[in-house]
Amino acid sequence: MAETSPETRWFAAEVATFGDRLAGAREAAGLTQEQLAQRLGVRLSTLQNWEDDLAEPRGNRLQMLAGMLNVSLAWLIAAEGDGLAAPTDPRPLTPEAEAALAELQRLRAGAIALAENLRQVEQQMRQAMRSAA
Repeated sequence: MAETSPETRWFAAEVATFGDRLAGAREAAGLTQEQLAQRLGVRLSTLQNWEDDLAEPRGNRLQMLAGMLNVSLAWLIAAEGDGLAAPTDPRPLTPEAEAALAELQRLRAGAIALAENLRQVEQQMRQAMRSAA
């Protein structure tokens, strides 16, 4: 597998959540949470829950979001297709900050793998309980 830089993988599915991509696209569009919520016709708390990954919008709202934020629906949902590039920051990172970011990425990847393992074990447990009944 080819090595990719953090700049090219900023919003990748294994790095960023739906809420991360939504917040990034909203900020890139120059909108506040209040402005976007009003344009979508949803409550501010609803939009905040989407950005915090506590809830997900329905299909019609997803399409509206993609259109309003000028990103593809596939990018918003799964980080595929046309979306945002990594944000630019004119300040270079210190070696300590780069090391900390690398460690955060490693921990996040581990957490994602652990969550998948938990899901699989839970599924096995449910199947075993059904079989025993």
